Amino acid sequence: MIGSAYVVGPTDHVPAPGVLVLHGWWGLTPFFKGVCDRLADAGFAAIAPDLHGGSRTADTPDEAEALLASTDPNRTADLVLSTAAALRDMPLTTDAPIGVLGFSMGASWGMWLATRAPETVAATTLFYGTQDIDFEASRSAFLGHFAEHDEFVSDDQRVEMEAHLRLLGKDVAFHLYPGTGHWFFERDRPPAYDPRAAELAWDRTVEFFRDRLGGTASE
Repeated sequence: MIGSAYVVGPTDHVPAPGVLVLHGWWGLTPFFKGVCDRLADAGFAAIAPDLHGGSRTADTPDEAEALLASTDPNRTADLVLSTAAALRDMPLTTDAPIGVLGFSMGASWGMWLATRAPETVAATTLFYGTQDIDFEASRSAFLGHFAEHDEFVSDDQRVEMEAHLRLLGKDVAFHLYPGTGHWFFERDRPPAYDPRAAELAWDRTVEFFRDRLGGTASE
């Protein structure tokens, strides 16, 4: 694995199902590390790689866009693949396929990973992100959380992706959250953050991972 990452597991130190967390274009901020902590509280071992490298983060959309443009996608692809493989081999995880939790940019990478390494990924949760690829090779189940008003993900993109997955016979459930916009899950992005929608999406995510991966602790 190249680069740095945030890693955390349940406090009982018993091997747990692994979840790879792929941050949004903001970088590996405290919020995304907190997502890993919440997953550990819910009974999972989580790792979040620094996809931009150098601990670089952004505060505004313009800064984030520039940061993304400066990141080599080939490096990111290698990092996503190697981190997923490393997670499966860690002592804190069970010897089983992992889950992936991606946000926006990270959601796109997560869906790419599910297709590129189908034997590695059993469950993929995406927050307001899409991917225009052939998902036929994927063995993953998919859970999607989408905003009603999203300047980055159109209704056509969301509907077309869901239809493609269903036509391939994939296990898929997409949810649309009324009145929300992009970043509605991220409490450090006011005024986009929507507490009710975020709580519902989190509950659905934990239930989805427990159903597909296991995990026994409660948050």
